[in-house]
Amino acid sequence: MFRDRFQTSLAHVGRALREPEAFALRWQREGTPYRWDVFAALALTAAAGTLTYGLVMGLSGGWERMLWCSLMYTLAAGVAWGLPLPALYILNSLTGSRLRASTTFLAALVTVSWGGLAMIFAIPITWFFTAALPSDLVVLLVNLLVFSVVHVALFDVFSRVMASLEPRRGRLPVLWLLLVTAIGGELFYAFGLFRFDALTRLWH
Repeated sequence: MFRDRFQTSLAHVGRALREPEAFALRWQREGTPYRWDVFAALALTAAAGTLTYGLVMGLSGGWERMLWCSLMYTLAAGVAWGLPLPALYILNSLTGSRLRASTTFLAALVTVSWGGLAMIFAIPITWFFTAALPSDLVVLLVNLLVFSVVHVALFDVFSRVMASLEPRRGRLPVLWLLLVTAIGGELFYAFGLFRFDALTRLWH
C-alpha cells in the first residue's frame, strides 16, 4: 500500500515538473484529483533542492557553515514563498480571478518544486568554481548568477502556469514574484548566506 502510494506520488511529481501547466489545470478542472501526499512530495522536492544547494553555498566555510547555509537557505526560501501567498490570492480575487485558494497554492508549489530541481542541477557548477577558485568574491558572483538564472526560469514557469489557468488574465500574477524576490533577498542578507562584504573589498 505505502509503496503504491509512494510510486503514485513520484509519478505525479514527475508530471508536475515536466508539464506544470497540465498538472495545475487538472486540479482546477477536476476538483481534487491529487492526494495530500502529492503536495507533500512536491514540497519535499523543493526542500531537497534548497538543502543540498545550501550545503554547496557554505562549502568554503567548513561543515558548520555548510549546515548553517543549508538550513537557513531552506528557511528563507520557505518564508519568502509562503508569506506572500495569501496576498497573491486576495489580490487575484479582487481583480477578478476565480481560482480556488488550493489552485493558487498548487501553482506556487509546482513552481518551487521545479526551482528545487533546478538548484540541484546547478550544484556541480557552484561546486566547481568554489573548489577551483576559493575566493569570497568568485563564490558570491557564481551564486548570484545561479540564483538569477533560476529565478528567471521560475518567473517563466509560474507565469505559464497562471496564464494556462486563466488565459484572460495572462501573466499578470507573475508580478507577485517580485515580492517573493524582495523578501528572499532581505532574508538572505539577514541570515548572512552571502558574504556581500566581498563586493566592498573589491573597491578598496
